[in-house]
Amino acid sequence: MTLSKTQTVLEARGLTKTFVNPDGKVHTVLDNIDFSLLEGEIVALLGRSGCGKSTLLRTLIGLIPPSAGEVRYRGRILDGPAPDMAMIFQSFALFPWLTIQGNVELGLEAQRVPGAERRRRALEMIDLIGLDGFESAFPKELSGGMRQRVGFARALVTNPEVLFMDEPFSALDVLTAENLRGDLLELWTEKRISTKCILMVTHNIEEAVGLADRIVVLAPNPGRVRAEILVSLPHPRDRDDPAFRELVEKVYTIMTTPPPSLEVNAPTGDRSSIAYRLPAAPMGRLMGLLERVAQEDYGKDDLPRISAEMHLDVDDLFPLTDAAELLGFARVSHGDITLLPSGNALVEADTVRRKTIFAEHLLARVPLERHIVSVLETHPERRAPEERFLRELEDFMPPEDAQRLLSTAIDWGRYAEVFEYDFNSGIFALEERGTAAPM
Repeated sequence: MTLSKTQTVLEARGLTKTFVNPDGKVHTVLDNIDFSLLEGEIVALLGRSGCGKSTLLRTLIGLIPPSAGEVRYRGRILDGPAPDMAMIFQSFALFPWLTIQGNVELGLEAQRVPGAERRRRALEMIDLIGLDGFESAFPKELSGGMRQRVGFARALVTNPEVLFMDEPFSALDVLTAENLRGDLLELWTEKRISTKCILMVTHNIEEAVGLADRIVVLAPNPGRVRAEILVSLPHPRDRDDPAFRELVEKVYTIMTTPPPSLEVNAPTGDRSSIAYRLPAAPMGRLMGLLERVAQEDYGKDDLPRISAEMHLDVDDLFPLTDAAELLGFARVSHGDITLLPSGNALVEADTVRRKTIFAEHLLARVPLERHIVSVLETHPERRAPEERFLRELEDFMPPEDAQRLLSTAIDWGRYAEVFEYDFNSGIFALEERGTAAPM
């Protein structure tokens, strides 16, 4: 069905957002994005970590200006936050010295709503969101789920036409998140709130399929629209419904299959560079994933099933699968992960052999690890401070990114025992092999 232009509430055309790094280099976060948000729909933004989902959300609401292109709200160019919009954040962001009612009234106070009207509307919303009886409580008295309900009440009490949500359920446990999602959906479908449309950022694929009418998948480096998927399933949606599972599989397939026209964006995408962005995959979790896949028939498993059974969302699961591919232990395609012979050998080996196999793959496939070892081998004392490597990485990226990258390299290298690292001094050193430890 083609929707008419009059139904468009929010629109971005050619939206590009760049930031200047401390070294003066321009970093493009979002590139030439076209997007529309229509009346009566919930849209979910999905994408791998670092694809610019939250930056896009903040640009669309007017919190940060675009570097190029434009954002229009009801046909007018947006210049700063509009009064008819509200945001719910991942963190509860409540003022601890205010009561629940005081926190809910904040948005109305900013809109200069008279005191009596402010109190009436706040109490009605507190009741509607399921917090009746807790008006005089303070945030520290509430559970995480109840505190996030306060965040919802504070946003909805202003009667926003557009509701933005930045991973609003990710800080909650599984059952609490599911309960709050259900309550929000009930308010939406029964039209008990005045909100015309909802745009949410999520890293949970099942959450997106369960809530959204349309899913927009962003590709990273820089962020751009990879795909849009219409979800026509009626609410409430059954996660065991074959049609639901098919949509989940479709999203996983899109997110695990590189687009054919994807250009390598060096140094981020250049695997020959020491600055190649290693996936943040802790060794314990990486080995756990490989062992899990090895238990399945033919060493192959379904990523949606792994995600559901191991309670891993996109930002947790994809770094692990990316690391498994990068190191040559597995292949990921069309929503499945398959162990390669080297992956099987790794999992089946004893502890000593496992480290040897991992070290061989690490030095063969990760230039930064080879570089660290090479520097240590050429140093008279076979030692070097981490600042040396951080300075090199900061030629390619901001300091915080360099620190994250080096931290991953340290985790992998220490596991493989290709070098030693002293956390307190920040010193790398080559292991003294062949020297027996004193008894």
